[in-house]
Parts: sequence; structure tokens; C-alpha cells
Amino acid sequence: MVRAGKGGAGPGCARRGGRRDRPRGRAAGLGRVGEEAAARYLVGVGYRVIERNYRCRAGEIDLIALDGEVLCFIEVKARRTGAYGGGLEAVEGRKRARLRRAASWYLGRFGDRLPPCRCDVAEVWLDPEGRPERVTLVRNAF
Repeated sequence: MVRAGKGGAGPGCARRGGRRDRPRGRAAGLGRVGEEAAARYLVGVGYRVIERNYRCRAGEIDLIALDGEVLCFIEVKARRTGAYGGGLEAVEGRKRARLRRAASWYLGRFGDRLPPCRCDVAEVWLDPEGRPERVTLVRNAF
């Protein structure tokens, strides 16, 4: 069915790097911490992570994982405080549309044999030093 492999298979896709508008410095570091914490959490609740930071022309998907036979496209949002809302609130219309386009691009590798899939959001709450305190997973978020 779905095989783990090198991300970004296909024209226009790459695993990492190259974009000038990517977060840098502190924001990028918190993002990496959040993605790692989310991946560990997902594995702990039975998911199998098959891709990290999948990129293509349509956008980026933080994590792609299997929850049983369901292929999950997971947006990770790390937060130190709730001052700007939780992670789910941060995944607004444009971000959702980008994630859906990137997911469609990824699904193109399956041809007519599409697996069941959904979009989840993982909220990673960090302590003041930037260490993960808790992860909240919103399944089928949109």
C-alpha cells in the first residue's frame, strides 16, 4: 500500500531547503522542536510516520503518517502561549488550501488507487524554555 521512502518523489518536489521565506533562527528552531515532539507523540499513539517535511510546488506538509490504513496529512503548530490562539486557529483558510493542494500532489503517486485520508493538526505546547510540555492532536481537523 503506502511505502516509506524518500520524500518529494516526482517533479517539482524536494525534501528540504531552497525557499527564502522559510522561518529562520528561533522560529525555525521551535518549529523543528514541535515537529519532533509531534512525531514522537504520533508514534506513541500508534501512527506510523512515513514522511517529514514533504515539499512540492503546491506547498509543504509537516508530517505524513498512517493511522491504521488511513493516510494522515498533519500540520504541526508549536505554541509557547495561547496569546495568538491555539494551533488549530492558526491553520486558517489559506493554510488549509495549501495543505490540501500539497496532499493532492502527494496522492498523485497512487494513481487511481487512493487510500482513505484525512488532515489532522498537532498542537505542541512548549514551556518558556522551548521544551515540549504537551501535544494535542485534532483528528480530521478540516
